Amino acid sequence: MSDTIELTAEIRTTVGKGASRRLRRLEDKVPAIIYGGEGEAQMLTLSANELSKAMQIEAFYSQILSLSVAGKAEQAVVRDVQRNPANERVQHVDFQRVRADREINVSVPLHFINEEACVGVKMQAGTLTKTLTEVEVSCLPANLPEYIEVDMLEVESGTSVHLSDLKIGEGVSIVALAFGSDRDIPVASVTAKRGGGADLDDEDAPEADAPAADDAEEASDA
Repeated sequence: MSDTIELTAEIRTTVGKGASRRLRRLEDKVPAIIYGGEGEAQMLTLSANELSKAMQIEAFYSQILSLSVAGKAEQAVVRDVQRNPANERVQHVDFQRVRADREINVSVPLHFINEEACVGVKMQAGTLTKTLTEVEVSCLPANLPEYIEVDMLEVESGTSVHLSDLKIGEGVSIVALAFGSDRDIPVASVTAKRGGGADLDDEDAPEADAPAADDAEEASDA
C-alpha cells in the first residue's frame, strides 16, 4: 500500500453559497464536509493548492486519507468531488470517516498488465476492449487494496475476463458479486478478428468457378 496521503483542514463556520463562493475566489480555499463514524458532521475548508496536489495521486480517490482537522487526525475516504462543469475546478469535497473495525465500500482502480503480449491480441489478431476501469470492493480499512491487477497475458481471442476472475486480497470481496451470478460482468474482452480467422490456402478454397466454366463450354458446343 502506498504512503498515506495527508491533508490539513480548518473548521468552517460560515455557510451558504455566497460564503463558499468567497472561499473559492478570495481565499483560494475549497469547502468540504466530513461525516460518519462516531463524530458529528463537520464543515471544513481545504487549501486549494494542497488539495490539487493530492488529487494528482491516483490513490486519493480510493485509499484512506489522514485529514488533520483542528489538530486532530481523522481517517477518511473521499465520497464525492463536485466540480464546476465549465472549468472543472473543484467546488466541494465530501469525506467519510472510517473505523478500523468496520468494513467500507470503496471503488478501487484496475491496472491492466501484459496488454501488448496478450495471446488473443498478439497471436490471434484480436482486439482488446476494457469494460471497467474500477471495481467497488468491501473490506476492513486495513485490507483495502491500492489497486487490482488484471493480467491479460493468457486471454485468448473471443474470451473475456470477468469480475469473478479477478485476484483480490484476503478479506476483500467484490460488491457486485454479492447480488448474484448475473452481476459477474466482463472487465475486459478480446474480440475475435472479423471474418473468423486466417485466410484459407488456395488448395482449401472452394472451387466456386468450376460450374461456370462447364456451362461456358456447353454453350460454345451448341
